[in-house]
Amino acid sequence: MTSMTASHAADLVAALLFILSLAGLSQHRTSRAGVVHGIAGMALALAATVVVAAQSITAGAVALIVLAMALGAALGLWRARRVEMTQMPELIAVLHSFVGLAAVLVGWNSYLEVEAHGTAQTRIGADLLGIHHAEVFIGIFIGAVTFTGSIVAFLKLSARIASRPLMLPGKNALNVGALGVFVALTVWFTISPGLPLMIAVTVLALALGWHLVASIGGGDMPVVVSMLNSYSGWAAAAAGFLLDNNLLIVTGALVGSSGAYLSYIMCKAMNRSFLSVIAGGFGIEAPSGRDEEQGEHHEVRAEEAAEMLARARSVIITPGYGMAVAQAQHPVAELTRRLRERGVEVRFGVHPVAGRLPGHMNVLLAEAKVPYDIVLELDEINDDFADTSVVLVIGANDTVNPAAAEDPASPIAGMPVLRVWEAEHVIVFKRSMASGYAGVQNPLFFRENSSMLFGDAKQSVEEILHALGTNDDHGPAPGTRRATSVRG
Repeated sequence: MTSMTASHAADLVAALLFILSLAGLSQHRTSRAGVVHGIAGMALALAATVVVAAQSITAGAVALIVLAMALGAALGLWRARRVEMTQMPELIAVLHSFVGLAAVLVGWNSYLEVEAHGTAQTRIGADLLGIHHAEVFIGIFIGAVTFTGSIVAFLKLSARIASRPLMLPGKNALNVGALGVFVALTVWFTISPGLPLMIAVTVLALALGWHLVASIGGGDMPVVVSMLNSYSGWAAAAAGFLLDNNLLIVTGALVGSSGAYLSYIMCKAMNRSFLSVIAGGFGIEAPSGRDEEQGEHHEVRAEEAAEMLARARSVIITPGYGMAVAQAQHPVAELTRRLRERGVEVRFGVHPVAGRLPGHMNVLLAEAKVPYDIVLELDEINDDFADTSVVLVIGANDTVNPAAAEDPASPIAGMPVLRVWEAEHVIVFKRSMASGYAGVQNPLFFRENSSMLFGDAKQSVEEILHALGTNDDHGPAPGTRRATSVRG
């Protein structure tokens, strides 16, 4: 078997491993296997690429490639061990930016090596030269949009810049105009390539990527991260065409299509238009009075919350980004275990965009070993709130905001939310009365059946656990109702 044939076989196996990885990551029970398949596929792809490259480049160049891989692996392992779960969204945004930047560099390298040296027709062929020009231009455009868009997403997610959307006059016209200019430049470059056009499309794409994401509000960042994931996949596929690497094309297509589909699912969950996400046209600015309180709120202490839970027949916990910030998932898992031991039915209601990353809450709960079968999605649990004794809202805000369902003038109007206010009692864990990441005040805080438990979520849950333990020492609270069955 020749080395080229072996390389093609390795590419095929790696592509199959990537497909198995996506399939495994679709379920909690198989997620570990999915990660292993992905790692194995990437290791095989890297090894095959280096072996093939070693036959046409010098030993010194091979040594530089291996050194770059070692440095990248060391940096990746270091960051993976140090990063907190709360920092995962911005870390992923940064990784997307690397993919975009790589696509830009590959496009520029292809132009400089193939066309600027006057060897285009001999290396590619006159018939395919125009196609190559278009590949270079499109690859640079997608990569540059992904690069700056991901940087802006990182800055918003890490609170380095304001999460509110940028509202330039005629922003939609600016986006459409930029796309029109890109199409015109692509036609021009295909007919008559030149360095000034390369510079122009790079600057245009960098500016468009910045504006697209800057125009989107913080509450919609989970969808943006997913969409940028799709962009990075298409950027990788474009780089694969330029490098004549079939595996990179397949991998980029897998990432691009899966990211786009996930974005579509999340848009449906937020009642958003998929096309408006691509255009960066949603995420409007909230009213100036969004932080004003809408009535009086009622505070509750941990001991009172523990007593309510001890008397409860059923409990639903709705986590949000605040749970991740406080790293409260482990005490929450212990609270779940203790309540179920007392005969209380406990389940979790997870909104599709809870946190700042798709699946953020699911990963946190799995890390704390919460049983998978009691973690339910919005559509599975929303009709059960009306028959629930107590709902614990731990760090969630916009995903439980009744204004989305009741106030047509609200910036989040029409967004499907968890109808926690239908429960008998609602306990909201928050540090203050401040509005959520979308900058919209939550009327839930002022409802008659809602109570605010202020403080660090982890500490508050631990205090409830202590109070429950004290109650256990003195026997169950009078009138405690025991559930006859526990689902899951």
